[in-house]
Amino acid sequence: MTPVDFLKSLFGGGETRKVAKERLQLVLIHDRADISSEMMENLRRDLIAVISTYMEIDDNNIELELEHEDRSVALVANIPIRNVRRGVRPTGKEK
Repeated sequence: MTPVDFLKSLFGGGETRKVAKERLQLVLIHDRADISSEMMENLRRDLIAVISTYMEIDDNNIELELEHEDRSVALVANIPIRNVRRGVRPTGKEK
């Protein structure tokens, strides 16, 4: 086993890196918008729950970020869709 292979086995592969990147992104979002990482994680969970009602999504590859422009902030979500659920009826809660 080479030293590089040993380090990879010790610190994990791509999946660990991906999780660390997502956590870092949540921390950066918190710092930039004064939104707690807990609130961002709750928002992420709620978005997954609602969108999953209508679509099969790849929840491991969702990207959420807050974009700042002048004095406004926008929530930008990149949510990979695997499949649209046909025959889902609206809840009738729209106003």
